[in-house]
Amino acid sequence: MYTPKPIDTSDVVLSEDLLNLTEKIASNVHDVWAVGRIAEGWTYGEKKDAELKTTPFLVPYDELPESEKDYDRNTAMETLRLIVKMGYKISKGE
Repeated sequence: MYTPKPIDTSDVVLSEDLLNLTEKIASNVHDVWAVGRIAEGWTYGEKKDAELKTTPFLVPYDELPESEKDYDRNTAMETLRLIVKMGYKISKGE
């Protein structure tokens, strides 16, 4: 049986700049997901239906329900925390 073991990043505190970056990354995560779904033949539909390949989430990020945005935000936040935890530095070029 598979037991997920994500690296604990709870001790990582992100700078204000990185916290602000989270929403942009979350939006991009959604767009990458949407491009993949569309390439697989999925279209917008009122309900998710794997057989018909429809989903109500093929909309711009700003139109997603907060619960879906939170999923993407968590992915972005955990990715940033892991990068910092692993000792990498993230800086914005001028």
